[in-house]
Amino acid sequence: MPVSEPEVHDEPSPHPDRKAAPEELVYRLRQQRIAADFGYFALKTEDLDELLQEATRLAAEGLDASFAKYLRHLGDGSGFLVAAGVGWGPGVVGHATVGDYMESPAGYAFHTEKAVISNHLSKEERFRTPALLVEHGIKRALNVIIRCEERRYGVLEVDTPGEGQFDESDVAFLESFASMLGVAMQRGEREARLREAIRHQEVLTLEASHRVKNSLSIVASLLSMQARATANDEAARALQEAGQRVQTVASLHDRLWRSKAVRTVDLDKFLHELCEQVMAASSGVRVTCRVDSLTVITEQAVNVGLLVNELTTNAIKYAFGEGATGTIEVTVAALGDGTLLLFVDDDGKGLPADFDPSTASSLGVRLITSISRQLGGEPKWERLSQGTRFALEFPLASDP
Repeated sequence: MPVSEPEVHDEPSPHPDRKAAPEELVYRLRQQRIAADFGYFALKTEDLDELLQEATRLAAEGLDASFAKYLRHLGDGSGFLVAAGVGWGPGVVGHATVGDYMESPAGYAFHTEKAVISNHLSKEERFRTPALLVEHGIKRALNVIIRCEERRYGVLEVDTPGEGQFDESDVAFLESFASMLGVAMQRGEREARLREAIRHQEVLTLEASHRVKNSLSIVASLLSMQARATANDEAARALQEAGQRVQTVASLHDRLWRSKAVRTVDLDKFLHELCEQVMAASSGVRVTCRVDSLTVITEQAVNVGLLVNELTTNAIKYAFGEGATGTIEVTVAALGDGTLLLFVDDDGKGLPADFDPSTASSLGVRLITSISRQLGGEPKWERLSQGTRFALEFPLASDP
């Protein structure tokens, strides 16, 4: 806010030597320190009410006054609300209102956008002293407007029952507070609008995820119907597997939508739900899940979910004979250096002797390899004393 020319009413400008020179220097240096402290506070705080209250406290301290208030303009002829302040009696701050008419110092400062010095309120001929000031024995007042490029917010006022003189240097001090408040209040409004826009975008994203889930479920159903209508067993099996994979993606979107996740996902909860669903669809195979407490971005969670789903369903299909029982264990551990380690272990019949993932023609193996590389790792299969271990080390993705 540009510093306005102070308006002094019906009284001579105070003599520059109102204090002895050493006292004046100490007084002005203290004002500079207080203004600097407030500037730092205004930059770091996000609580507007706390900011306004601190502004009134420090403004009063900087002008050797015992009263100060922020007058929020209410509009529609409703005057000002004492929204923050120090020194006032019970029931004033947050409740009391004063008029915004031109015949009051605060109203004049607000409407003309000029600072108003009133060093002798009892002798003012142009202004009517507000009842609130009379009740508290106020003799002097200094008012400056709080505004930004877009709007006027109200008035910052310092009052005192003590004798003395406010001068133009005091106006400059108080206007520095008003300028910082105007910028902070404008920033708060813009951030509020941004938060609302983000909230709206999140709602749209969740809605889109829900619609994607519905659309994919329809595609999966169509593939399943086509599989049942196909006479060729191999083609039918391929269609059925394709439908199952599409349904898996639909289920992942359904979880994201129901959990209200947009940017990040609780990976522990996400994979536990996925493993429970895989186990429910199997017969006799137990699927367990041990995941460190991790929050990952949604895109990475989807890829991990697809990978775990493909690994567990493949293990159920190939690692155990029909009707056999067994266990699949999914583990995700954080290594502490921004790296995650995924294991999928089974106690089934183990890998074929000629298994080579680099030359495997299986669509499942190729999908596992592709998703692993998208996550930033290289898949590894290991033969255990009983069963198979899949291992993948990959970086925890950061939110762009």
